[in-house]
Amino acid sequence: MNPKPTKSSALILLFITTLFAQPGLYMPLNIKKAYDNGTRSYEGRPGPKYWTNHADYTIKARLRPESRRISGEEAIIYYNNSPDTLRQIVLRLYQDIFRSGNPHDWPINSADITEGVELKAISINGRPLDLKAQKPAFRRSATNLFIKLKNALLPQNKLTLHFKWTFTLPSKSNLRMGTYDSTSFFVGYWYPQIAVYDDIAGWDRYIYSGLQEFYNDCNNFDVTIRVPKGFMVWASGIWQNPQEILTKKYLKRYIMATTTNKIMHVIGTGDKNIFKHEEPNWHFIAKQVPDFAFASSDHYLWDMTSLIVDPAAKRRVVISAAYKKESAAFKEALQIARASAAFYSTEMPAVPFPYPRLTVFNGGGGMEYPMMVNEGAPSKHAGMVHVTSHEILHSYFPFFMGINEQKYAWMDEGWAQMLPFEIQHRLAPKYDPIARTLKRYEKVAGSEFDVPEAVPSIAFGPNAFRPSYRNSSYNRSAMAYYNLEQLLGKKKFVRALQEYIHRWHHKHPIPFDFFFTMNAVANQDLSWFFKPWFWEYGYPDLAVAEAKLSDDTITITVVKKGSIPVPIRLTIQFADGTNKTITESAGIWKGNWKSYTIKEVVAKKVAKVILGGPHIPDVNKKDNIFIF
Repeated sequence: MNPKPTKSSALILLFITTLFAQPGLYMPLNIKKAYDNGTRSYEGRPGPKYWTNHADYTIKARLRPESRRISGEEAIIYYNNSPDTLRQIVLRLYQDIFRSGNPHDWPINSADITEGVELKAISINGRPLDLKAQKPAFRRSATNLFIKLKNALLPQNKLTLHFKWTFTLPSKSNLRMGTYDSTSFFVGYWYPQIAVYDDIAGWDRYIYSGLQEFYNDCNNFDVTIRVPKGFMVWASGIWQNPQEILTKKYLKRYIMATTTNKIMHVIGTGDKNIFKHEEPNWHFIAKQVPDFAFASSDHYLWDMTSLIVDPAAKRRVVISAAYKKESAAFKEALQIARASAAFYSTEMPAVPFPYPRLTVFNGGGGMEYPMMVNEGAPSKHAGMVHVTSHEILHSYFPFFMGINEQKYAWMDEGWAQMLPFEIQHRLAPKYDPIARTLKRYEKVAGSEFDVPEAVPSIAFGPNAFRPSYRNSSYNRSAMAYYNLEQLLGKKKFVRALQEYIHRWHHKHPIPFDFFFTMNAVANQDLSWFFKPWFWEYGYPDLAVAEAKLSDDTITITVVKKGSIPVPIRLTIQFADGTNKTITESAGIWKGNWKSYTIKEVVAKKVAKVILGGPHIPDVNKKDNIFIF
């Protein structure tokens, strides 16, 4: 039992956290405005006036595999929790990236250029819009749809929108989703979706052009998907009507799989008479998720298991793998997924997996959606481990946390790169994901393409995908997080990360919310670390300036030639072939020192001194060895 804090102790704690939460970091004026307005706080918590909007989606859709056509009808109830009066609604029509004439910074095969989203009907609060009017009440721009409201949406009020639409899935340009054989599909960013209205920029008006990913509110979905008989559906959310679709034999398998720790083959090679109806309607409900995706095939195998992720609440996550029988590597996908979800729930970040379902689908590439992963089947075991664990980590960042991936890709990709390091090595012992990430970072570090994380991801164009966007979003940020863990120690790092997740899940944190939370939990101003790693141009580079022997003492001076702080690891190699290792955390550079001297007693003849290690980035290793 913790004693109740006194008023004076609470005031002291508030003073300390506020002091440490205002580091020497440049804050753009549009960001500062949010803190001044009280929606965010310098303690790293949501401010007293913080709010988020959200929506309830009811969608009925039909997939026609032979034409790759999807038609849908949806009702959206949108809740304005902001203090602002909204005079327009901004929606996403993501499939308009395939619309003729629209911009895209990702290769699209000419065969996939279509009319994009074909809008059949729109109504606002029951009032139909004239889609053919000379001056319609809406405007399409790239992948955005702007609708003027006849009656403004007041604060703490809601409105209802209805849409009917249809579009054609791409067959060759499978940009994060699409067609993987004539009867297998992964369907993402497929329905008219309300854009985010937040306390930083108001309406999010950035278009989707292929490189940057997504930004969504935390919403609720009730989705029914109609497919031909013989087609299975996997989707975000909990399947509501398996008893209406599966025959008795397969229903029994499915139900057993939702409560067992064992791996079960729900549908295997040679299974027949699986479904009851000619054209079943698959019904799913997903609560408090930022998006909804689904996949379908008439010949995929289906394995399932489940895992208790929150023992206190006895809460399970049901995990599936859906794959073609030719994908031999995918047979281990379920085991990897289960191990990953267990690791994230209990070890790093040690927060119970946030969703009740998880499906890994054998499509292509590697892309995450709430409760869904779309990935190919890498030929090597390490590759399968890497991509599966990486995409599953995205369940936390960006989905559970509501990250704006368009502006801050490193706030989700960096975590998805770094947090799985340990489980990836555990599942593939010959694979060193830290060294892999470090090498990729070092290839770009210090070059003109090594751009600080502070540059919004939306600023990158297609030519920047390699190396700038990739380096900023994945590699430099992952090494920054890894070095922060080394600096704070694993215990304090995990505690700070848990507090960050506790404060900001189902919201929209920005970089400063992360920085300020870490400062508060670490009880120190970490701006000396955050500034060079996230905010400035620079690179990591240490060197051995000199090493001197005097009697039984060796004096080694390490100089910090680069601006980014990294740990010191010195290996003293003796003439007899033995070694002695000396380590210092990156914290030694807190005072902006340019050099650091270490003295060590040695009892044997020294042959050489080697600086660095396989997990410490350094752009120039030629000056890391001193030979006696």
